[in-house]
Amino acid sequence: MENDFENELIIRDYLARQRTTLANERTLLSFIRTSLYFLVSGTALFEVEKLAHVSNLGYVAFVLSFCSLIIGVINYFKVKKRLKIGNYKPM
Repeated sequence: MENDFENELIIRDYLARQRTTLANERTLLSFIRTSLYFLVSGTALFEVEKLAHVSNLGYVAFVLSFCSLIIGVINYFKVKKRLKIGNYKPM
């Protein structure tokens, strides 16, 4: 069924689908990058010993890191599924 859908597309539409697929992958990578930034900043905040109250922000950074990673993965697979069945609509 997927091959039938791909065969019905003209070259412009096929290339647009490819660009959207690549944009979806770039978006996932940016979510992963953001998650890693929060993880690194949370670790750095834990290492600051002179300011004990700052280490609480480390926990916040870890939670934000985990949340951004989960949101990115869910978004990636949701858009990938929409592209695969052929009814992708911009959000």
